[in-house]
Amino acid sequence: MAIILGIDPGSRLTGYGVIAHQGAKFTYLGSGCIKLADHEFPIRLKMIYQGISQLIEQFSPDHFAIEKVFMAHNPDSALKLGQARGAAIVGAAMAELAVFEYSARQIKQAVVGHGGADKSQVQHMVKNILKLPGTPQADAADALAIAICHAHSDQNLIKLAGSASKTVRGRLRK
Repeated sequence: MAIILGIDPGSRLTGYGVIAHQGAKFTYLGSGCIKLADHEFPIRLKMIYQGISQLIEQFSPDHFAIEKVFMAHNPDSALKLGQARGAAIVGAAMAELAVFEYSARQIKQAVVGHGGADKSQVQHMVKNILKLPGTPQADAADALAIAICHAHSDQNLIKLAGSASKTVRGRLRK
């Protein structure tokens, strides 16, 4: 069983979601947001790093997945988002976790079935996949979706690796 920590980075609100995954089974372990509100930007980055470090200590994840930076309309917002991602990634790197990155389109495709899904569709599918009693807050749902996306990607890599080793064994026998 793999424990996956998904992160939806933001400079004001960073969502997190933690799931356990084995085969086709998903288990919800926790989710929420690191609220950064009205602090100076360097303090917010420190809070992201500390929050990620605490989550890693609390849940002991095997995998760390985060959303890739997208190019926003506002370059200043894109830079701040990149810095928030960096603070989160440093938290994972300090805990010696490999970092897996997924685009918003990949995440929506893995969870909803198409890359153009809106936030409410993602929330609905996360609720159904994880059998949650209520709809998670948008940033937490996005983080859970990132974790689910990684679980699907990880599962596919395992299948591909198994197929490749069977192919190699078949060639060796000839």
